[in-house]
Amino acid sequence: MNQLTNVIHKLSEFITEERLELFKNVLNKRTQYITLALEDIYQSQNASAVLRTSDCFGIQYVHIIENRNEYNINPDVALGANKWLSMYRYNEKDQNTLDAIKHLKASGYRIVATTPHTNDVNLEDFDLNKGKAAFFFGTELMGLSQTMLDNADEYLKIPMHGFTESFNISVSASIILHHLTNKLRNSELNWQLSSDEKQIILFRWLMSSIKRSEIVVKELCQFKEIDYSSIAQFL
Repeated sequence: MNQLTNVIHKLSEFITEERLELFKNVLNKRTQYITLALEDIYQSQNASAVLRTSDCFGIQYVHIIENRNEYNINPDVALGANKWLSMYRYNEKDQNTLDAIKHLKASGYRIVATTPHTNDVNLEDFDLNKGKAAFFFGTELMGLSQTMLDNADEYLKIPMHGFTESFNISVSASIILHHLTNKLRNSELNWQLSSDEKQIILFRWLMSSIKRSEIVVKELCQFKEIDYSSIAQFL
């Protein structure tokens, strides 16, 4: 990480002090304790709105599962939010849901299906103290797949008092994240990113914010005798 720190220091010279301070302030409010997994979303408006919501509430990692539908981003809705998020895509197979679940479980996450279910928990009663949680959201019409539901650890619902069965996916994500991130930040849980995570994300933000940043880094690596591949692995 020392080599990466040197590169970050050099890249920081290409942006204003105010922008660098903004990056650091936002990073201090980012979390990986809560993450989202979006299964087979096909409407770009919803896909983009969830990204925008995630950024606004300080969620850094979003997992995209593409089985039948490609995840498309509408720039007029996302407003550049995807530039600041760390997004993982699962799209190498016909069915990628289990791969996403296995990856998240290996990273220490509880797998939470956001859907009405016989064993569901109301949003107000969700226990964040039990550990990190990955919240899965399904397609606009059919909801989450049976594969996802069969492999969930927990089931979460938003109490509703009308005739309609469910909220729009972007609305559901907004309600859940507003409630849980507020609860998280007022808790004694260790919800912030680690120092190493902050460094890696800051590097990515700088790279995406500076013109010809890759050339700058390659030249710096040559001058400092740094192996470029050891830095490029963080992109």
